[in-house]
Amino acid sequence: MYKIMLADDEGIVIDSLKFIIEKNFPDKCQVESAKTGRKVIELAETFRPDIAVMDIQMPGINGIEAMKEIREMNRSTIFIVMSAYDKFDYAKEAINLGVLEYLNKPVDQARIVDVLKRAMKQIDEEKERRSQDLLIKEKLETVVPIIENNMIYTALFQDDYDDEIDNFRSLLSIDKDYGFVIVLEWGDNQSEHHLTNAVGTGIKMQSYYKEIREVVKGFFECIVGSMMANRIIIYVPYGKSSLEYNERIEIIEKTRTMIRKLKQYVDVKFRAGIGSVVKLSECARSYEEGQRALRKSEGSVAHVADLPIMVSYEDNYPIEEERRLFEMTEKGNENEALIAANRFFGWMVENYGDHIYDIKLKVLEFVLWAEHLAIEEGGMEYHFLSRQDYLPQILALNTLDEIQQWFVSKIGAASRDVVQSKEKQSSSSVERAKAYIAQRYNKDISLDEVSREVDISPYYFSKLFKEETGSNFIEYLTSLRINKAKQLLGGSDMSMKEICTEVGYSDPNYFSRIFKKNVGVTPTEYKETL
Repeated sequence: MYKIMLADDEGIVIDSLKFIIEKNFPDKCQVESAKTGRKVIELAETFRPDIAVMDIQMPGINGIEAMKEIREMNRSTIFIVMSAYDKFDYAKEAINLGVLEYLNKPVDQARIVDVLKRAMKQIDEEKERRSQDLLIKEKLETVVPIIENNMIYTALFQDDYDDEIDNFRSLLSIDKDYGFVIVLEWGDNQSEHHLTNAVGTGIKMQSYYKEIREVVKGFFECIVGSMMANRIIIYVPYGKSSLEYNERIEIIEKTRTMIRKLKQYVDVKFRAGIGSVVKLSECARSYEEGQRALRKSEGSVAHVADLPIMVSYEDNYPIEEERRLFEMTEKGNENEALIAANRFFGWMVENYGDHIYDIKLKVLEFVLWAEHLAIEEGGMEYHFLSRQDYLPQILALNTLDEIQQWFVSKIGAASRDVVQSKEKQSSSSVERAKAYIAQRYNKDISLDEVSREVDISPYYFSKLFKEETGSNFIEYLTSLRINKAKQLLGGSDMSMKEICTEVGYSDPNYFSRIFKKNVGVTPTEYKETL
């Protein structure tokens, strides 16, 4: 039903319009009318018309002013003006109010019907658009939590998070470069630094996830992870790289209020640990800090900056460059590690250029730790005496340039070791797999069997094998079998059935199809060309 309001001070005009509407749109319209500007506005408040057919000159408030009032209360009403006054000023104001059509009286029936049809079509299109918007919103209500949880999981537990940051920023409309993590946990009772019955309350809280999510998002514009045992990880995007004291207190108090709100839904105790503000790519560090805040505090809300033991640095110490240096070394990103190393060395020269022995000590400290990370990340073998000449070497350096060169070369070597060691291990595993396949290609061999032989999970082995060989396992095995079959077809007197069995196929017809798919001709046709 379309709700149509007729506004005209002439009863005959209203009656004529009602007749035209009922004749051309039977049982499709609900029609109400008013004859003065004030009555029109009052009717619009209660009737809320889809379409309003308005006269300009009415007693009291004129049609233009009435339309302005109606537009304020109902933005979706479609106005059609019917007036005996063909004035430019009226038409201009009507256009500014979004009037669909400005008709001059008298108007023939066909024109009125045509304009009403256009108005109805516009209403239908708008309803369809709103319906689609609601459908999309409904789907997003399901999809967004999954994307948010994937972001949290990827940020905390996957090494290649840097590659995914832009995707998550786009999907979740994150427009801030920094943020902090809140670790929210719950339990029955508090015992020193933890809550009891984590498993039981974790199960109990599963049915309250939606409510918890809504409460959290009511306090923070944030990304909310899924439940993990008795905790939820929350990432809050933030517009600055650090918090002022007052800002930190405000976040703590807001978190306290949030916990009180959560307690209204379920009778358990909540605690929250808050990490420091970090770059989006480093939120795993803020998560660790949030966990530490929970472990070191007995209160319901703890911020890592309030812990009694908290690492602090001199004002201009380049902590971000230090973290970047070790992060890139651990990832085997030599170029970025060297950039961070040179920047850090530049800071030492600028601030402590006269303290050469202190610079040497810091350089040695960094090199030893970078190599420690490289050994762990690359899975290399540690040799106790492998660095026995480092101390004599660095003590023998006399200039800052020499120290910097030694420093940068060692950091670069540590980064390369990570990559080379991983490649060597990967290559070794794949080579062993290829040798095993070469020995057993003519038997019923599977991916699981080969991955077990090289002691790597099937999923990871499949990924590794494709990266090293350019082919997946089945493609590689098929290619090996087909090449062997081609050799036998050209250099032996074996029958087609014997060759089929020799290369690992039990069904000659299947073998023929696979051969033709890969070579372009059947085995028999291939043999005839030799």
